[in-house]
Amino acid sequence: MRAAATKSGAAAKRRTTRSVASVYAVRQVPFDAPYSWLAAGWRDMWCVPRVSLAYGAIFAVAGLLLMMGLTHVGLISLILVLAAGFVLIGPMLAAGLYETSRRLEKSEPVSLASTLRTGFSKLGLAHMGLLLMLIYLAWVEIALLLFMLFMGPQPMPPLDVFLSNLLLTPRGVGLLIVGSIVGAALAATVFAISAVAVPLLMTEPVDVVTAARISVEACRKSPEAMALWAALIAGAMVLGFVTLFVGLVVTFPLIGHATWHAYRDLLPRKGWRG
Repeated sequence: MRAAATKSGAAAKRRTTRSVASVYAVRQVPFDAPYSWLAAGWRDMWCVPRVSLAYGAIFAVAGLLLMMGLTHVGLISLILVLAAGFVLIGPMLAAGLYETSRRLEKSEPVSLASTLRTGFSKLGLAHMGLLLMLIYLAWVEIALLLFMLFMGPQPMPPLDVFLSNLLLTPRGVGLLIVGSIVGAALAATVFAISAVAVPLLMTEPVDVVTAARISVEACRKSPEAMALWAALIAGAMVLGFVTLFVGLVVTFPLIGHATWHAYRDLLPRKGWRG
C-alpha cells in the first residue's frame, strides 16, 4: 500500500507539473522591453526603500567582509573570481526581492523578515539554489585551474601584480581571454535556465527541470530582448563591484525587482494565482 501511495503521489505531482507548464504561453517581447522592467523595478524599490535597500546593504556588507577576509589571508586576487561568480548565484539570492514585488502587486504587507521567509521557503528553490551553487563552485575550480595552467604552480600574487600580469603579459592575456570565454559560457547557461525560473518556482508547484525549460524557451523566443537584459544585469553588477560593493546597495535590489516584472511580462497566463 505504501508503494502504491508513493506512485500515486508521484503521478499527481507529474500531473500538477504538466498542468502548470501547459497554461504558460511564453510571450515574445520587443527588444526594448528590459527598459520597462527596470522602470517598474525602480518604482518597486522606492515603494519600500527600507526593505529593498536593506537587501542591497546585506550583500554589499557581505562583499566588503569577503574582501577584507581575503586581504587578511593574502588572497585578495581571488576577489575577481568570486565577484564574477556572484552573477551565477545572484538569481537565487534575489528571491526575497521577487517576493517583495509580488506582495506589492497584490497590495500585501511587506517586511524584510516576511519576504526572506517566504522567498526562500519553497523546495524547488532549494533545488535551484543547490544547482546554482554547484555551478558557482565549478567556476571557482575552473578559474583556479586556468590560473595554474597559464601562470604555473605559484601562489596567488597581490592584486596589483596579478592585474599587471593579466593585462601586460602574453600568458596573462591568454588567461584573460580563455577565462572570459569560459565565464561567459557559464553565465549564459545560468541566465538561460534561471531568467524566469526562480520567480516561477516561487509562485507555482513546478519542478526545477520544468522551470528551467520554460526559462530557456523565454530566452529562445525573445533573443534580442534577453541579450539586452543580460547585458544590463552584467553592467549593473559591474557597477556594484567597481564601487567596492557599495553600488550593490542600489543595483542589486533594482535588478531583483526588475526580474519579477520580466517574469510577469514573459510568462502571461490566464487565471494567474501569483
